[in-house]
Amino acid sequence: MRTVVTAALAAGAVFAATVSSAQAGERLLGIVSIAANEANNVRYIEGARAAAAEDGWEVSVIDAAGSADQANAAIQNFANRGAAAVIDMVFPYSSIGAGLAAADSAGIPVVTWGGGLGRTVASTNGSGAPIALPVIEKLIDDLGQGGSLLALTYRTGEVCRDRELLLDELLKSRPDISVTKNEVRIPGYLEDGAQYTNAWLASHPEGAEPLAIWGCWDDPAIGGIGSLRQQGREDVLVYGVNGNAQALENIRRGHMTATAWEDSYAEGYDMVKRLDEIIKAGDAWEPKAAEVPAVLVTQDNIEKFLEEHPDAYGN
Repeated sequence: MRTVVTAALAAGAVFAATVSSAQAGERLLGIVSIAANEANNVRYIEGARAAAAEDGWEVSVIDAAGSADQANAAIQNFANRGAAAVIDMVFPYSSIGAGLAAADSAGIPVVTWGGGLGRTVASTNGSGAPIALPVIEKLIDDLGQGGSLLALTYRTGEVCRDRELLLDELLKSRPDISVTKNEVRIPGYLEDGAQYTNAWLASHPEGAEPLAIWGCWDDPAIGGIGSLRQQGREDVLVYGVNGNAQALENIRRGHMTATAWEDSYAEGYDMVKRLDEIIKAGDAWEPKAAEVPAVLVTQDNIEKFLEEHPDAYGN
């Protein structure tokens, strides 16, 4: 009980600082983000806001700052405020049981971005494993006859958890690749990425074997790039997932090897457009995933990608 009360107070403090697009008579859409300032989260929220403006929703965002307790408290907050729907951004459904129970009791549908389908979740998209697949396959192929890999993980979010499981599964057939795992924090993922890379480089000298760094999303890997550049190491391949603007710029400059670009703006937009259908169907609604395919971006296709997706470089 002490944990729940503390989380509720913390979420309330965060809520006071959130931005709302309130208009009289509009339905309230609550969005609970794991890291509202992270680039991919920002793009998803922008897409959700665009669709909400078209469909007459008032949008309120609470940044749970990586805390499942705060995410539960935030969903309970929205239920108490009479929200018509809630979007959970990447907290796994297994971690937001209290929030889902409160929303279910109030008759409020909850959809997830990367949180998976389960319990009372009505719909999901942005699932971690499908988006990460092309970049993980490229990483394993690029390592050729083996080597060492630093994997920067994050297990509180369903997206990164699923991506790590996929990495493990694909590496089962590659015992020649030695893997070191370090879990980063939210907040603190850039700093952690740099720190873990520094420690890993100390035991992996240049020229000894093929080397690679993989982040379960772009930012930890970008933190690692800072350490590589500081030490003048150009022998390490670097891979991310999501395709934020910093990752694309690092690919363009030759510092990152590849990322899987996720159209999170479209995911946020499409999910909000689905809400009226979910609400209208009520108990007859069948939970479903609505995935938007990822695009593999490498140093070979970065310029063509930017020509085809000019908006991706500005986010």
